[in-house]
Amino acid sequence: MKMNVESFNLDHTKVKAPYVRVADRKELPGGDVLIKYDVRFAQPNVSHLEMADIHSLEHLTAELMRNHTDKLIDFSPMGCQTGFYALTLGVEMDEFLGILEQTLRDILVAQEVPAANEIQCGWGANHSLEGAQAQAKAFLEHKDEWREVMA
Repeated sequence: MKMNVESFNLDHTKVKAPYVRVADRKELPGGDVLIKYDVRFAQPNVSHLEMADIHSLEHLTAELMRNHTDKLIDFSPMGCQTGFYALTLGVEMDEFLGILEQTLRDILVAQEVPAANEIQCGWGANHSLEGAQAQAKAFLEHKDEWREVMA
Protein backbone atom coordinates (compact mmCIF):
# COMPACT_ATOMS: atom_id res chain seq x y z
CA MET A 1 0.00 0.00 0.00
CA LYS A 2 1.44 3.36 -1.04
CA MET A 3 1.73 5.79 1.86
CA ASN A 4 1.43 9.59 1.86
CA VAL A 5 4.94 10.17 3.25
CA GLU A 6 7.54 9.58 0.53
CA SER A 7 10.18 8.10 2.83
CA PHE A 8 7.67 5.54 4.16
CA ASN A 9 7.63 4.11 0.63
CA LEU A 10 11.43 3.76 0.56
CA ASP A 11 12.70 0.27 1.41
CA HIS A 12 15.17 1.17 4.14
CA THR A 13 16.66 -2.35 4.02
CA LYS A 14 17.91 -1.77 0.46
CA VAL A 15 19.67 1.61 0.86
CA LYS A 16 23.40 2.07 1.45
CA ALA A 17 24.37 5.04 3.60
CA PRO A 18 25.89 7.51 3.36
CA TYR A 19 24.00 8.99 0.44
CA VAL A 20 22.08 12.02 -0.80
CA ARG A 21 18.86 11.64 -2.76
CA VAL A 22 15.93 13.77 -3.83
CA ALA A 23 13.10 12.79 -1.49
CA ASP A 24 10.48 15.15 -2.90
CA ARG A 25 9.92 17.84 -5.48
CA LYS A 26 6.93 20.17 -5.50
CA GLU A 27 6.06 22.98 -7.88
CA LEU A 28 4.34 25.84 -6.08
CA PRO A 29 1.48 27.84 -7.65
CA GLY A 30 3.84 30.73 -8.46
CA GLY A 31 6.23 28.43 -10.33
CA ASP A 32 8.90 28.06 -7.64
CA VAL A 33 10.12 24.51 -7.06
CA LEU A 34 10.78 23.05 -3.62
CA ILE A 35 13.34 20.22 -3.58
CA LYS A 36 13.71 18.11 -0.45
CA TYR A 37 16.90 16.08 0.00
CA ASP A 38 17.42 12.99 2.14
CA VAL A 39 20.97 13.44 3.48
CA ARG A 40 21.61 10.05 5.07
CA PHE A 41 24.62 9.72 7.37
CA ALA A 42 23.98 6.33 9.03
CA GLN A 43 22.74 2.99 7.75
CA PRO A 44 19.04 2.65 8.66
CA ASN A 45 18.26 0.02 11.30
CA VAL A 46 21.98 -0.74 11.69
CA SER A 47 23.50 2.42 13.13
CA HIS A 48 22.46 5.92 14.15
CA LEU A 49 23.92 9.26 15.16
CA GLU A 50 24.08 10.30 18.79
CA MET A 51 21.67 13.12 19.67
CA ALA A 52 24.40 15.61 20.63
CA ASP A 53 26.10 15.00 17.24
CA ILE A 54 22.79 15.38 15.37
CA HIS A 55 21.91 18.52 17.28
CA SER A 56 25.28 20.12 16.57
CA LEU A 57 25.25 19.08 12.90
CA GLU A 58 21.80 20.65 12.62
CA HIS A 59 22.96 23.96 14.13
CA LEU A 60 26.23 24.04 12.17
CA THR A 61 24.67 23.12 8.84
CA ALA A 62 21.64 25.37 9.21
CA GLU A 63 23.94 28.31 9.93
CA LEU A 64 26.94 27.58 7.69
CA MET A 65 25.08 26.32 4.61
CA ARG A 66 23.41 29.72 4.37
CA ASN A 67 26.87 31.20 3.73
CA HIS A 68 26.82 29.30 0.41
CA THR A 69 23.19 29.72 -0.67
CA ASP A 70 20.16 31.82 0.10
CA LYS A 71 17.95 28.97 -1.16
CA LEU A 72 18.10 26.75 1.91
CA ILE A 73 14.69 26.76 3.57
CA ASP A 74 15.32 24.20 6.30
CA PHE A 75 17.80 21.58 7.47
CA SER A 76 16.15 19.21 9.94
CA PRO A 77 17.12 15.94 11.63
CA MET A 78 15.22 12.72 11.02
CA GLY A 79 13.57 11.22 14.07
CA CYS A 80 15.30 7.90 13.34
CA GLN A 81 18.64 9.62 13.96
CA THR A 82 20.16 8.45 10.67
CA GLY A 83 20.25 11.72 8.75
CA PHE A 84 18.63 15.00 7.80
CA TYR A 85 16.18 16.54 5.38
CA ALA A 86 17.33 19.62 3.52
CA LEU A 87 14.51 21.66 1.99
CA THR A 88 15.66 23.98 -0.78
CA LEU A 89 14.17 26.45 -3.20
CA GLY A 90 15.05 25.02 -6.61
CA VAL A 91 18.58 23.84 -5.79
CA GLU A 92 19.24 20.93 -8.17
CA MET A 93 21.35 17.91 -7.18
CA ASP A 94 24.74 18.95 -8.62
CA GLU A 95 24.53 22.37 -7.00
CA PHE A 96 23.26 20.93 -3.72
CA LEU A 97 26.11 18.43 -3.49
CA GLY A 98 28.64 21.25 -3.98
CA ILE A 99 26.98 23.37 -1.30
CA LEU A 100 26.82 20.39 1.05
CA GLU A 101 30.51 19.62 0.55
CA GLN A 102 31.49 23.25 1.21
CA THR A 103 29.35 23.26 4.34
CA LEU A 104 30.81 20.03 5.69
CA ARG A 105 34.32 21.41 5.12
CA ASP A 106 33.29 24.53 7.05
CA ILE A 107 32.14 22.29 9.90
CA LEU A 108 35.56 20.62 10.05
CA VAL A 109 37.20 23.97 10.89
CA ALA A 110 34.43 25.42 13.06
CA GLN A 111 35.54 26.59 16.48
CA GLU A 112 32.12 26.32 18.11
CA VAL A 113 28.54 25.24 17.53
CA PRO A 114 26.44 28.31 16.70
CA ALA A 115 23.67 29.19 19.14
CA ALA A 116 24.58 26.37 21.53
CA ASN A 117 23.34 28.15 24.65
CA GLU A 118 20.20 28.43 26.75
CA ILE A 119 19.13 31.72 25.20
CA GLN A 120 19.22 30.62 21.55
CA CYS A 121 18.51 26.88 21.86
CA GLY A 122 15.94 24.72 23.60
CA TRP A 123 18.60 22.27 24.85
CA GLY A 124 21.78 24.31 24.75
CA ALA A 125 23.81 21.83 26.79
CA ASN A 126 23.16 18.95 24.36
CA HIS A 127 25.88 19.61 21.77
CA SER A 128 29.13 18.05 20.61
CA LEU A 129 31.34 19.98 18.20
CA GLU A 130 33.81 17.08 18.15
CA GLY A 131 31.05 14.58 17.38
CA ALA A 132 29.62 16.76 14.60
CA GLN A 133 33.08 17.18 13.10
CA ALA A 134 33.71 13.43 13.21
CA GLN A 135 30.40 12.79 11.44
CA ALA A 136 31.14 15.48 8.82
CA LYS A 137 34.59 13.99 8.19
CA ALA A 138 33.17 10.48 7.80
CA PHE A 139 30.48 11.72 5.40
CA LEU A 140 33.06 13.60 3.30
CA GLU A 141 35.24 10.49 3.08
CA HIS A 142 32.41 8.86 1.09
CA LYS A 143 31.81 11.83 -1.23
CA ASP A 144 32.27 9.70 -4.35
CA GLU A 145 29.40 7.44 -3.20
CA TRP A 146 26.85 10.12 -2.26
CA ARG A 147 24.70 9.46 -5.35
CA GLU A 148 24.62 5.68 -4.75
CA VAL A 149 21.42 5.19 -2.79
CA MET A 150 20.73 1.49 -3.20
CA ALA A 151 23.09 -1.24 -2.03
